[in-house]
Amino acid sequence: MIRLLLAEDQLVVRGALAALLALEPDLEVVAQTATGDDVVSQALVFAPDVALLDIDMPGRIDGLEAAARLKQRLPACRTLMLTSNGRPALLRRALEAKVDGFVLKTAPPEELTAAIREVAAGGRVLDPKLAVTAWDLADNPLTPRENDVLRELAGGAEPPEIAARLHLSTGTVRNVLTAVVGKLNARNRTDAVRIARDAGWV
Repeated sequence: MIRLLLAEDQLVVRGALAALLALEPDLEVVAQTATGDDVVSQALVFAPDVALLDIDMPGRIDGLEAAARLKQRLPACRTLMLTSNGRPALLRRALEAKVDGFVLKTAPPEELTAAIREVAAGGRVLDPKLAVTAWDLADNPLTPRENDVLRELAGGAEPPEIAARLHLSTGTVRNVLTAVVGKLNARNRTDAVRIARDAGWV
């Protein structure tokens, strides 16, 4: 019997998943939660074999952060991420968190249950629709300084404020942002932030 922890904030979706998984003779949902905050504590109590985690959940931490913490606290528990989208930024974070599987919520039920069994057996699973995205994960072309400046800009800071925080001159910050826009083939600074966020660089 494969013991499962199910973390999904939408009650209807969580209920439907639990009902679907209950139909499988070798799967048992032993714990459920609606937030990423409770994943580790629930896992420590119920010792699931696989944690089925939604990426976007309310609370202080999302599903990917919960997966990373679960790896540290309960390494025997395998992690399978569920998401409604396959943005490169999410996939990049999932790979960095060393999750064991990544499945779209639109996957047929038989693909989900097969993924659970594969992950429980020690394998890794990537939804076929995300395979192309995985190949397209480009390396970050920005230097550490460019990344720092762009991250501050993404947080809403203006060049003078960025300069003060990073101990640079305002002119240097403006030059860095111009270089970033050029490197990312962006239309402007806002577009550069969007491109970097989508790629998971900031």
